[in-house]
Amino acid sequence: MANQKKTPISADPASWSPETQLVHGGTLRSQFGETSEALFLTQGFVYKSAEQAEARFKNEDPGFQYSRFGNPTVAMFEERIRLLEGAEVARATATGMAAVTAGILSFLKAGDHIVAARAMFGSCRYIVETLCPRFGIAMTLIDGRDIDNWNAALKPNTRAFFFETPANPTLDLVDIAAVSALAKQHAITTVVDNVFATPLLQRPLAHGADVVVYSATKHIDGQGRCLGGAVLCTEKFLTDHLQDFIRQTGPSLSPFNAWVMLKGLETLPVRVRAQSASAATVADGLAGMKGVTRVIYCGRPDHPQAALARKQMTGGGQMIAFEVAGGKAGAFRLQNALQIIKISNNLGDAKSIITHPATTTHYRIGPEARAELGITDGMLRLSVGLENTDDLLADLDSALSA
Repeated sequence: MANQKKTPISADPASWSPETQLVHGGTLRSQFGETSEALFLTQGFVYKSAEQAEARFKNEDPGFQYSRFGNPTVAMFEERIRLLEGAEVARATATGMAAVTAGILSFLKAGDHIVAARAMFGSCRYIVETLCPRFGIAMTLIDGRDIDNWNAALKPNTRAFFFETPANPTLDLVDIAAVSALAKQHAITTVVDNVFATPLLQRPLAHGADVVVYSATKHIDGQGRCLGGAVLCTEKFLTDHLQDFIRQTGPSLSPFNAWVMLKGLETLPVRVRAQSASAATVADGLAGMKGVTRVIYCGRPDHPQAALARKQMTGGGQMIAFEVAGGKAGAFRLQNALQIIKISNNLGDAKSIITHPATTTHYRIGPEARAELGITDGMLRLSVGLENTDDLLADLDSALSA
């Protein structure tokens, strides 16, 4: 066999595969040449002179000023997730909800109008439905699954579209490309919460979105340790809106949490692949169990939007929604009988986690809003972890039998 000339590896991390980017991307080494990323637990930074301090604050001298504005460990996390997402810039935040708040409120003002898909996490609905109107920002909630609803909700002062896809907890999908194209026709900024899919299974920017937000607390950490968030966008959006908002309001990610998130990113591809494969197996198993009346999983052909899932996602993900007979009482009995799967309102963990949205994450939106979204009293949300799928299925089957 003739020798084939191999293309030399580029020094540009943007050309590396996601797995390599998530191990090496964005690394800044100190003078000691450490293997692991350095943890800079510092509030401030020392300047060589008064002139340098002035230049730093005038953005004429590159470097750090104060950890609320930027920190070397946080900067490594930001650069690593930026590479994975394919964004121009990224800014880390203390929590996922801080990312959502910054992504929306950093550019909207009194007199503006936001349109949002009504199927979303309860706290996200609070931002859109309650907080925005307090600041004079009008809002409209729609069924985001139909592009015609986005078009019908347009007003002359519409400045933002916001949605989750897949949505929490119903796994409703929004056509990112279609909504983003409509937004661009009207100079509207599209903000997408991509937490369920992760940047490995779905890349909203590639489908035309302008801003992507994450709760890094979920899959990015992946082991239930730290809170964190991220906003990814263009340089222009950062300069015009986001940078000053984060700098002045202070939703900054701590250096320690950023260091933990860096470690989480290293194993993200391995975990997401394994958990997605397990979720597909568990979803199929649940569909055949007595007492389960409905299973919703993005990777199953019976998902109401299966074609769209295949179009914009590269995998079904680790999240499953399913309904059991007996309403709230039946859902509670199942949860209380589980031995391996834990009851918790988090997700994206190495441990499998189950929650009852009607009494936890979506309790505060009220029964009418839940009914409108299809969140029944018998619905459960399952985040599949890294356990053996035979054990998980046995646990669910035993709990259903009980």
